[in-house]
Amino acid sequence: MATTKELRELNADDLARRATEMRQTLFQDQLKLKTGALDNPSERTGHKRELARVLTVLNEKKKVALDAKRAAAQTKKVQNG
Repeated sequence: MATTKELRELNADDLARRATEMRQTLFQDQLKLKTGALDNPSERTGHKRELARVLTVLNEKKKVALDAKRAAAQTKKVQNG
């Protein structure tokens, strides 16, 4: 499990890839839960939390990029007059 600090160091593509992997892991956990093969149910909870962390950091990065894009557009608009 990665800490939030470690996740913030990753780029958006890596975070998206990690989110996909975590979704697949959760799907496998769900199958194991239904078939009774899940050894440690608390791992599923940890996987859910990890996915939430990844998605939170990914959304933060998208918001920062969008804000920067808007600021650049606003600056360009003001300069052009």
